[in-house]
Formats: sequence, structure tokens, C-alpha cells
Amino acid sequence: MADASYPIGRFQFPDTVTPAMRGQWLDDIAQTPSRIRFALEALNTAQIDSPYRPGGWTARQVVHHVADSHMNSYIRCRLALTEDEPLVKPYHEDRWARLTDASEAPVELSLSLLDALHHRWMILLRSLSPEEMQRTFRHPEMGLMTIEKNIALYSWHGKHHTAHIGLCARPG
Repeated sequence: MADASYPIGRFQFPDTVTPAMRGQWLDDIAQTPSRIRFALEALNTAQIDSPYRPGGWTARQVVHHVADSHMNSYIRCRLALTEDEPLVKPYHEDRWARLTDASEAPVELSLSLLDALHHRWMILLRSLSPEEMQRTFRHPEMGLMTIEKNIALYSWHGKHHTAHIGLCARPG
């Protein structure tokens, strides 16, 4: 089996971006909440609370992580559109995943949040001009990021974690 940490491979940003690629990334982000819901339908309660790999997060933690991460990404896009190269703050994903609201709360809370967040995020992202897609923010670990590169990353991110949830459905 492929590396369970990266079941769809690592993120790679292409050298050249076409409008079709950008459109696909937006579609992927828009479909993330429904894809996660579909992946969860295959799991029972025990599987939702089992890690997808030894030392990995549970499906419950993954769902809450996606909500946390996508909220951060949405805010970063808004900052890039309203400020000149804002410096954004990273967060300790592993620590956030261990907090009670990520390790014990019902997944439906983050699924509902993702539905609303992605609806609003898509209104914003689909309204952007090609020039606005090139607006930037600075991430202390990833460096200068365009909104365009960020949507490519979050297209991948949703599929990446949906695949993790799918791994929880494996027998024993």
C-alpha cells in the first residue's frame, strides 16, 4: 500500500496554471464537504474513532482538522484581498487535534460548519479576477503564497484528508 500519511501523494504546484486547472481546483474545494460526508457513511462509530494509521489521527479528528484548516485558509484569502502581503499566523495542527472539541465532539458540528464555510468561500473565490488570484499573503513556513497556489493546495488538502477517512474503513 502507498504511504498512509500521503495516500494521494504530496502536494505539487504546477509550473503553469490554466483556467481549466483553476476551475477544477475550485470545484474540488466546493465538493469537499460532500466528499467527506460520503466517506464517513462507510464508517461505524468505532471506525470514526480509530486512527487511519498507527500514530495518526482518528477520522473524527480529521474532520475537525479540515474545518479548522479551511477556516484558516478562508481568512488568509480574505486578508490577501484586503491587505498588502499580510503575514499570516500558522497554528499547531497536532495540538489542535488533541483538544476536546476535535477529539470528542460530534463530526456533524464540523460537517455543518464546512457546508456553510465552503458555500461562502466559493462565492468569494469564484468572483475573483485572474489578477486577484495573484494577490499574496506571507506564511512563516511556506513563504509567499498566491491565492491561486492556496486554492491548489486546498483542492489537494480536501482530497488528501478524504482519503485518510477512507482508510479508516479498512478491516482490522
